[in-house]
Amino acid sequence: MSELTHAHTLIAAVDACLTTAARHLATACTVDGRLDAGRLDEHQAAAYDLASLSSALVAARALAELGEPDGTQSRLALVAAADVAADLLARTAGQEASFGLGRDPLAEVADALAAGRDTSLLGELGDEVLASGEAGPRHLDEDLEMVRSTFRRFAEDKVMPVAEHVHRADEDIPAEIISGLAELGCFALSIPEEHGGFASGGEDELLNMVLVTEELSRGSLGVAGSLITRPEIIGTAILKGGTDAQKARWLPAIASGERMCAVAVTEPDFGSDVAGVKTSARRDGDHWVIDGVKTWCTFAGRAEYLLVLARTDPDRSLGHKGLSLFVVEKPAAAGHHFTFEQSPDGEVGGTGGGRMDARAIPTLGYRGMHSFEVAFEGWRVPAEALIGEEEGLGRGFYLQMQAFANARLQTAARAQGVMQAALEAAVTYTSERRVFDQPIAEFQLTRIRIARMAATLAACRALSVQVARELARGEREAALTASQVKQFACRSAEWVTREAQQLHGGYGYAEEYEVSRLFVDARVLSIFEGTDEVLALKVIARGLLAREFAAVG
Repeated sequence: MSELTHAHTLIAAVDACLTTAARHLATACTVDGRLDAGRLDEHQAAAYDLASLSSALVAARALAELGEPDGTQSRLALVAAADVAADLLARTAGQEASFGLGRDPLAEVADALAAGRDTSLLGELGDEVLASGEAGPRHLDEDLEMVRSTFRRFAEDKVMPVAEHVHRADEDIPAEIISGLAELGCFALSIPEEHGGFASGGEDELLNMVLVTEELSRGSLGVAGSLITRPEIIGTAILKGGTDAQKARWLPAIASGERMCAVAVTEPDFGSDVAGVKTSARRDGDHWVIDGVKTWCTFAGRAEYLLVLARTDPDRSLGHKGLSLFVVEKPAAAGHHFTFEQSPDGEVGGTGGGRMDARAIPTLGYRGMHSFEVAFEGWRVPAEALIGEEEGLGRGFYLQMQAFANARLQTAARAQGVMQAALEAAVTYTSERRVFDQPIAEFQLTRIRIARMAATLAACRALSVQVARELARGEREAALTASQVKQFACRSAEWVTREAQQLHGGYGYAEEYEVSRLFVDARVLSIFEGTDEVLALKVIARGLLAREFAAVG
């Protein structure tokens, strides 16, 4: 039996188990014919495992479906599928009943699982990855490959030389990197041509963004890899909900890089639970007056546009239905702190009016962009700063969620860039470093680890390509799959960078080696754009159970 056939066998078996588990949980969480949130909370552990396994499974399936029957890719697909199968057995061991499964749910595919865990196959795959430094073929056409290579050169020439210094000194992103990316059209990828961007439709439209993001993140997550994220979020919100005049005013400035962007959604007491947002905006003549505190506003200092989610209806019982989105304009500021004051009529630089005060939050990694806590005190913005103006009232939550689907895909691409950098670092170090009179790369354990790192990265890439095309086509479940690729890629980045750091031995703990930065940068990925747990429980698990509920109901 071929390696690819073994992979498909394992994927089908795991899929059947997860379908059974989802149906079992859907039944357990049903009250009066409907899925009940309280019941789901009583089964959080099983729901989390179901979501995590499903995210890994769709990635393994995407890799297996690329269609190469033999060679490196088929081995990568088999290893990825075997890892998902082994994870299922580990997560359900001793509590199979919680998932509606029997004692040995994968007994019938034991041979396929053994093939995917075979040390000879893993060693051979490890040798192939060590020779190339790559996690298998990319499957990109000429135009997409040109985009990838262009931004890879930029990352190697401009980003990598400053990445370590910016990280260690916690400095601002150099201006020449921002201007260089603007010249390359980095901020215009998802903005339509009529508004100064490059987006012209087609299923590969978002794939360009994925490739650019991965290559820049390979250079540095904090210096370059995340620069597109905020323009992507704010641009999508404006496109989905803005008036024609707002699109004409804001989008060309974002596309050209003339205006940098930041997102102010999270609050000190409300992270993923945005329905509890307290920051308020009240109408006062031709202005809205904003009061409240936002936190984790990455790049808020350098940004000139802040996307602010605020409560425009004082009736808190409305929850997310009382929220609206604003584009708040401000001057760019360098460093780790900024304060701006307004005159009573809202002019920045005056006195006697509103105030905006912010400080950067010290972080383990992801440095360069700086994440701020921003306090608004009577900050006045013109009425047209409300996205959609009067028709945008109460639509903030929905516009934000639509924008975050693309952002989650992009976050997966950021994770892939970090993983690629870690894989390359591990390949280089283990090939050069000798222990007991032989290169570390020749040891069986090293080769197996390299193989599994590559298989995980290859599966993430295959799924991100699939999701990019699903989102571009507007497929109904694309938002769910975007959450799955985000969850899987970000958790994987933590593991891959940890493995790379471990292969460096003591030097992996030394800041002079790049891998130490990659490890701390990867840690943030499962936290922003939806924490791993909230994404698993509130988005992925609910989506899977709703699907099964609809199928049987």
